[in-house]
Amino acid sequence: MTLAALNSPVDLNQSQLLIVGRQRLEGELQVNGAKNSALALMAASVLSREPIRLQNMPDLTDIGTMAKILVSLGMGFHLEGSSTVLSGGGITRHDPSYDLTRRLRASFFLIGPLLARHGVAKVPLPGGCRIGSRPVHEHNKGLEAMGARISIASGVVSAEVRGNQGRLQGCPIHLDYPSVGATETLMMAATLAEGETVLRNAAQEPEVEDLAGLLKAMGARIRGAGSSTIQISGVKELHGADHAVIPDRIEAGTFLIAAAVTRSRLHVTPVESSHLNAVLAKLEAMGCSISPQGQGLTITTLGQLRGCELRTQPFPGFPTDLQAPFMALLATVQGDSFVTETVFENRLQHVAELKRMGAQIHTNGTNVAILKGVPMLSGVPVAGTDLRAAAAMVIAGLAADGVTHVAGLEHLDRGYTRLEERLQAVGARISRIDATRTALLAA
Repeated sequence: MTLAALNSPVDLNQSQLLIVGRQRLEGELQVNGAKNSALALMAASVLSREPIRLQNMPDLTDIGTMAKILVSLGMGFHLEGSSTVLSGGGITRHDPSYDLTRRLRASFFLIGPLLARHGVAKVPLPGGCRIGSRPVHEHNKGLEAMGARISIASGVVSAEVRGNQGRLQGCPIHLDYPSVGATETLMMAATLAEGETVLRNAAQEPEVEDLAGLLKAMGARIRGAGSSTIQISGVKELHGADHAVIPDRIEAGTFLIAAAVTRSRLHVTPVESSHLNAVLAKLEAMGCSISPQGQGLTITTLGQLRGCELRTQPFPGFPTDLQAPFMALLATVQGDSFVTETVFENRLQHVAELKRMGAQIHTNGTNVAILKGVPMLSGVPVAGTDLRAAAAMVIAGLAADGVTHVAGLEHLDRGYTRLEERLQAVGARISRIDATRTALLAA
């Protein structure tokens, strides 16, 4: 057994990715539908008795978990060609089980549409999160303003609308923080409320716009999605609709970073460039060349890249979900870089793993990292402690000298579909190995 394996925090009995680094990538990578958007669209299907047909749905474990939750409530779920069809006519329950919801924080989105349609909802509080707390105070405060009575007991949020035939009331709501989850939850609830709801300091993320697009196709009256003020005029009922999920900007960004870290040329498609302006600006400032081509972007990375300063912010700022993969890139470039995480208080857990690979990183408190680029990272066993940290380990492994073993695939598979197969297709030497083979290779 190697010294690195002896000192590794990785459980060598886990399935892992094995990456032989320092391979140039070339070709085209296809971007799947956005996970964070698809989950909200699935929750919105509760608002109608008629079928909702969703195109471009990603094949991910989180999507499967949300489907199980909806089916447990009585939702019809089936595939129809390339469409995922959700039929809400048979919903009889308003209390998703803890065993299912504890696996998926996005399941709390259901409180809005369940309450709007049935006048009552009982949804377990989201469980703990490795990257930081994601409180639901803004969700509950907004629903209370719309006339719901909220109580919390034994880890379950119970909401009920008494009077007015169980219908929520539109009203002005100001969010203390532009939470994507709260914005989407309250926007869904407001579609069936009586009167007008105005959400101020709303989240402006593309996923909010995508949800509004589906809701409008279902008959909702929504103006201003994508801005800080969203107006929703409630209607009595919503109907069925067809909708295509937007491309996943985080997956697209991860692929662009993979090209940069391997100093390669890749075409990434489809990409909505406006969804990635902050990321593209950083890559170009570091020395990457990026040009639009067809529905996607071609990135070319030659020679040395420069360090930069990066600060995560709500959209249109730099996305927190790309901070960890981008830090893996910054560890390999010339000069100093500064990373400040402002969205989640515990989202620098990947720093320790990058340092094990030879990265020079100093953390100042819990949310600031100072990096001094090194000529080369070294392949060692590492683990991703959350979804984006796992992606960062893959990025680092692509650039490292030697072999990198990446554990924590249960996190990676929540946000990336068959990532190793897609990277193989453009030249990466990467493969998934099962637990038995992992133990043998480490011996």
